[in-house]
Amino acid sequence: MGNRRTYGPNREDPVRGYADTAMEFPRLLALLLIVLELTRPGLPSPLRPICDLRVLNHFIKEARDAEVAMKSCREGCGLSESVTVPQSTVDFDVWEKKNALEQAQEVQTGLWLLQQALSLLRTSVTNTALHSHIDNTIRNLLSINAVLRSLNIQEYSPPASAAGLEGTWRVSSATELLQVHVNFLRGKVRLLVLDAQACQQDIS
Repeated sequence: MGNRRTYGPNREDPVRGYADTAMEFPRLLALLLIVLELTRPGLPSPLRPICDLRVLNHFIKEARDAEVAMKSCREGCGLSESVTVPQSTVDFDVWEKKNALEQAQEVQTGLWLLQQALSLLRTSVTNTALHSHIDNTIRNLLSINAVLRSLNIQEYSPPASAAGLEGTWRVSSATELLQVHVNFLRGKVRLLVLDAQACQQDIS
C-alpha cells in the first residue's frame, strides 16, 4: 500500500504482428458479448455481468489504433478548439481511498467527457480516413457504458456542462486527446471493472 504507482502518458510503440493476430479472437468475442447482452429478449431483466477483460482489451486496442492513425495524419486532423478531458493518471493512494460509488462516478464522468471531446473532434477533422476511427471510438465508449451497466453500476446523469468538474484538464491537440483516451481506459476504467462487486461474485 505504501508504494505509489501511476499510469503516465502512453509512450509504448504500437505492437504489430503477433499481437494483432492474438487480439482477433477477443475482438470477435467482445462484439458478440456486447451484441448478445444488449439484444437479449426479455429486457429489462438484468444483464449478465461482462467481466471478461478481453472485452475491455478489445476497446483499448482499437483506441490505440485510432491514436496511431492520428499520429500519422498530416492534414485535416486538428481540433477546432481545446477540450476538457479527465485526468488519466492513477494515483493508487488516492484511488484506493475512494469508495466504489466515488470510483464509478469518476470513471463515468471521464467517459462522458471523452465522448463530448471526441464528438467535437469528429466535426473538426476533415481527413476522411480518420472518420471511421473516430466513429468507432465513440461507439466503443457507448459499449463500455453498457459493460458498466451490466456490472450493476448506477446509471450516470451527466452535468449540464464540464465547467467546474474536478479531476480534469484541457488539451488542444487531437493526439493528446486520443492519448488521454487510451490511458483512461487502461487505467481507471480497467481498475473499476477489476474491482466491481459483480465481477468478484462472478469469479468466486
